Amino acid sequence: MAKIAIKQVRSAIGRTKNQKLTLEALGLKKLQQVVEHEATPSILGMVATVSHLVEVQEK
Repeated sequence: MAKIAIKQVRSAIGRTKNQKLTLEALGLKKLQQVVEHEATPSILGMVATVSHLVEVQEK
C-alpha cells in the first residue's frame, strides 16, 4: 500500500460532530499538523469526509 501524508489546513470549529471525530480518528489535533497513514479504503473514506479541511499528499 502507498503512504499518504494528511495535513489539517482548516479549523474544525463550527463543523459537525462527525467531522470533528473523523479528524480525531485520523490523529489530527491542531492546524498545520501532518500525519502519515497507509492508503487503505477506510482511511481514504475518512479523508473524503473531511476533504475540505485537509490536504493530502502521496509519499
